[in-house]
Amino acid sequence: MGHGGNVVDELVTDHREVEELFSKIEELPAGHQDRKVYADQVTMELVRHSVAEEAYLYPAVREHVPNGDALADQEIEDHDRAERTMKDMERRQADDAEFDRLIGMLMSEIREHIADEEQNLFPQLRANCSEEKLDELGDKVRKAKKMAPTRPHPAAPDRPPANKLLAPGAGMVDRLRDALSGRGKHG
Repeated sequence: MGHGGNVVDELVTDHREVEELFSKIEELPAGHQDRKVYADQVTMELVRHSVAEEAYLYPAVREHVPNGDALADQEIEDHDRAERTMKDMERRQADDAEFDRLIGMLMSEIREHIADEEQNLFPQLRANCSEEKLDELGDKVRKAKKMAPTRPHPAAPDRPPANKLLAPGAGMVDRLRDALSGRGKHG
């Protein structure tokens, strides 16, 4: 992740990449080990994406969009629910029936969240922010994703400034764990 362009274009591209991974999971039969590999990749992408949105997108929504506090609070609530699902899924193997239930639940939650952002939040943000502000937010989101954690941390703060202070450290630890374990890579 890290595509260039304004914040909306950046995040929509992330959404398409997640949907592509969901499709790969759906194409495989239940119990197939690659379902877990793709689920780990989805988790890594979603956590980075969520951390960046919470650090920069939602504060901008609060500041620039009418009724922005309520919109941002709802999006953060969606993230919290998805993060708990990903945390539960992290402990499961692909041949576990609970894994199938959790990945199905996650796909449903994320697809609904994406639709809401793209049909409601993003158009409002575009209408209320200058192109310069949207470009600046895109740069900040890209930088945040590079430093963000890759594993779910449901107990971590999801609002500035604490999230901006803690995410880089958790991200470094997560990336080290991923490298050592080979998480998210085909064996």
